[in-house]
Amino acid sequence: MVSTFRRYFTRHMNALRIAPWGMPAVPPQGPVIVYSNHPAWWDAAVYILVADRFFPAYESYAPIDAAMLKQYGIFGRIGAFGVDLESRRGAADFLKVGAEILSARNRTLWITAQGRFGDVRERPLGLKPGVARLVERAPDCTILPLAVEYGFWLERGAEAFIAFGEPMHGQDLLNLPRPARLERLENELTATLDHLSADVQSRDPARFRVVLEGRAGVGGFYDGWRRMAAALRGRTFDPSHEGRPS
Repeated sequence: MVSTFRRYFTRHMNALRIAPWGMPAVPPQGPVIVYSNHPAWWDAAVYILVADRFFPAYESYAPIDAAMLKQYGIFGRIGAFGVDLESRRGAADFLKVGAEILSARNRTLWITAQGRFGDVRERPLGLKPGVARLVERAPDCTILPLAVEYGFWLERGAEAFIAFGEPMHGQDLLNLPRPARLERLENELTATLDHLSADVQSRDPARFRVVLEGRAGVGGFYDGWRRMAAALRGRTFDPSHEGRPS
């Protein structure tokens, strides 16, 4: 199933990049909560690819809007569970199921903590309180903030950028009252996002490592003409925008 998402990503996106300073501090054993901002539909696919690359020893799960799960049933086959985002019952179900998942030490729970799509520049992030309350059900967990951003650089396809923040421990967060705990989680994610955005704005590929690379070039007639022209000149065709023009 992961291979399906990998093929889909490489067909439509140019690259998935991670900032070297933002490599995940994956603990030798869990449970782990990864919480992030929620800038786009692509987040679910990014979760799957990142979990496969950096958390191979863990089973991954993620809450998803119940209505969306009905529309994209494929996510239910790879660890997603439906949550009613508009009701108290949905919040209670999220905490119950989340606690059950985090009762095992080989599991990771991935949460889009804003609970809605939000622009990456939005401040404050407005995290939902559930992520702070979930720690009470799993005090031995490790909590990792994950910043996610998308942008267009030189190629036809978009770039996906990620960076993990500093790990936090559930028991340490429990020493804070709920409002302060939620504020701490939001501040950590905001700081990670700000650092990542500065790197994205630099448009410098050297600031990132490629996790997964898609197809460069425009495609169609334009790249066909460039390929033929390169062949006539005895050159190797480079489909990237910065490649030899032929």
